[in-house]
Amino acid sequence: MSKAKADQLTKEIKALKDQIKQAKAEKHDVNDGGKSVSLSTYFGDNSVDLASGEKPRTRRTLKGHLAKIYALHWSTNQVHLVSASQDGKLLVWDALTTNKTHAVPLRSSWVMTCAYSPSNKFVACGGLDNICSIYNLQSTELPIRVCRELNAHTGYLSCCRFISDEQILTSSGDMTCILWDIEAGIKIREFAEHDGDVMSIALSPDFKTFVSGACDGTAKLWDIGSGKVAQSFAGHESDINAVCFFPNGKAFATGSDDSTSRLFDTRASRELQVYTQDTINCGITSVAFSNSGRYLFCGYDDFSCQGWDTIKGTRVYSLDGHDNRVSCLGVNNDGTALCTGSWDSLLKIWA
Repeated sequence: MSKAKADQLTKEIKALKDQIKQAKAEKHDVNDGGKSVSLSTYFGDNSVDLASGEKPRTRRTLKGHLAKIYALHWSTNQVHLVSASQDGKLLVWDALTTNKTHAVPLRSSWVMTCAYSPSNKFVACGGLDNICSIYNLQSTELPIRVCRELNAHTGYLSCCRFISDEQILTSSGDMTCILWDIEAGIKIREFAEHDGDVMSIALSPDFKTFVSGACDGTAKLWDIGSGKVAQSFAGHESDINAVCFFPNGKAFATGSDDSTSRLFDTRASRELQVYTQDTINCGITSVAFSNSGRYLFCGYDDFSCQGWDTIKGTRVYSLDGHDNRVSCLGVNNDGTALCTGSWDSLLKIWA
């Protein structure tokens, strides 16, 4: 082979490698300050795709909270997440470096929920103060101060989720959910059909409906536009602590104090699957699907996180590493990492 031919082939190989690298970047990476980063790339070739069924390992441990962690929520940029602890702090983390990018002091340390806005500009939290507090992460004030307080619930704030930078949905121990106009600080609509404390809410992918889980043992699907219940689902024998939509928005999972997680189909209006084992006799605190929907992750009071096969209803693996209750968990947007939060004051990134 001539030298010219060899040089030409070398150039073509390099061009193909660059194309492959670019394609991977577009599919898996996020842009962070002009620098393309990816959790899967950062964790190396031995990282596990959460959709593969292989058991993920702890890749990072986020240390910084000084008390029980009650809630976490991933940002849409796939790398950052916010966590809430009863040490009176909201911490915003970079899951790649484990650095804390923001530390927000709270007026009340009795926090139970937190949320990231879709634009990643705002975070929210609430708890036993009955108030949903909004913070602007782009604020030049240090420490960051609350920019809006939404006060209409007569019971503790159990969960909050942004619809946009202008609207947020909250659930409460007063048995209601409320849709808010953040800028005006007023209630747009109230959702009141539960007969017990509403513990968790989850927004559908199209933001037109949401599902709520409550201490009356039922989950309800709501139409955000009308404020009415579209469907009600029974089956649990105790409080529902957590709800999460299936990725296609046509089903959802619940986690309960009755030691079971259940899958409900909104089209058939029925229960499709129950996730439980005789050896599990503690409550479920949190639920989240892998991006494909094939696997369901559940956090338990017995310090573990269990991975379930959504279709078969069988347990695939157990993720152990926390020294206290796993109180919250979530999968990031591109499905490359699972984060668990615990009463042991630690967050763990699994991949």
